[in-house]
Amino acid sequence: MNATTLPAGQTNSALMARRAAALPRGVGQAHPLFASKALNAEIWDVEGRRYIDFVAGIAVVNTGHCHPKVIAAAQEQIPHFSHTCFQVVAYDGYLTLAERLSALAPGDAPKKTFFVSTGAEAVENAVKIARAFTGRPGVIAFNGAFHGRTLLTLGLTGKIDPYKLGVGPFPAEIYHAPYPCELHGTSVDDAIHGIELLFKNDIEPKRVAAFIVEPVQGEGGYYPAPAEFMQRLRALADKHGILLIADEIQSGVGRTGKMFAMEHSNVVPDLITMAKGLGGGFPIAAVVGRADIMDALNPGGLGSTYAGAPMACAAALAVLDVVESENLCQRAADIGEHMQARLREVAAKQKSIGDVRGLGAMVAVEFFHDGDHARPAPELVKAIIAEALKRGLLLLSCGSYGNVLRLMVPLTIEQNVLDEGLDILAASIDAVIASA
Repeated sequence: MNATTLPAGQTNSALMARRAAALPRGVGQAHPLFASKALNAEIWDVEGRRYIDFVAGIAVVNTGHCHPKVIAAAQEQIPHFSHTCFQVVAYDGYLTLAERLSALAPGDAPKKTFFVSTGAEAVENAVKIARAFTGRPGVIAFNGAFHGRTLLTLGLTGKIDPYKLGVGPFPAEIYHAPYPCELHGTSVDDAIHGIELLFKNDIEPKRVAAFIVEPVQGEGGYYPAPAEFMQRLRALADKHGILLIADEIQSGVGRTGKMFAMEHSNVVPDLITMAKGLGGGFPIAAVVGRADIMDALNPGGLGSTYAGAPMACAAALAVLDVVESENLCQRAADIGEHMQARLREVAAKQKSIGDVRGLGAMVAVEFFHDGDHARPAPELVKAIIAEALKRGLLLLSCGSYGNVLRLMVPLTIEQNVLDEGLDILAASIDAVIASA
């Protein structure tokens, strides 16, 4: 441990007691730990215990905790200025980052980019731009989606518990269609038919501004959208003059084996929202889109006081450098292939594992009672997470029923650490199921 360690005598339990007194209970916490330091794919708590991190701050530190190039870029910026508000006095870091993201985004049309601080802000602004450009009010999202915790983004989110309980009503003109998932009986045809039913029964197409879709559902269960679905959704959007917004907040910045998950389907969205992995741990989010669409609002219609903070822009530029120089897109693909192969070996011995899936380094394991897909097993997942924590591995769940383990390791994880974590995961699964 080093000087970043909290004062001697601090314990997780003592800090958790202070937390309960100081914070509202609505601020959740997956593990009863307080961090002291972190490096690449490892975290140490205030009691000095080491954990392998298969969460990555919920797919934020794609480049690992404290990547030296990311930290150095932020440190280099600090002595110059920490804040001017870009809308008052601009700076080159913001501009350069916008240029780079516009160039990286899929599609041949000219693009523009601007920054905010959080993923929810990015989604809110993407919807605002879509409405301004089309002059239409309606937005169609999908069941199981997660787009944020603000009131508009909660309206778009397709899951009630815990996010939407007791805080409605939500903004009007938001509709939900089925998300394709063969495992749970929803085909691509079913999903497209669900949209057509909305057009028939709820809102006519000419009043719909945008579809918003995650190319891989995050909180919804790590279900990759089939390429056929994305292609048919694009065709439906084009037919009716509807914009397509890709929510790449969790799937972007190399996480799926490409810079943007949409590239797997060869579908070009009109607008893309980004956050999480973009800043390497520094808070920054972006909306990237076709230049003509992005110009729909008048000056002053976009912006935020802290948006595109100087240190965050510097860090994000370093993240993009690292993704390129360390070939992290290919590394994500390799990690995903390796993890799925190991997990399928475990699944072959465990009837409770109903599916192992993923796109790049977005990997999921879904659990059911006795392999019955009609009987999700969230209690097994909860017990596996607790058992893995005891053994020194950090995990998270997801899915509408909480029965999915989602694995999102830093893309820079050392191979021996990855294998150590997979060994712990396999042992934890075996131990929990044996005792169930």
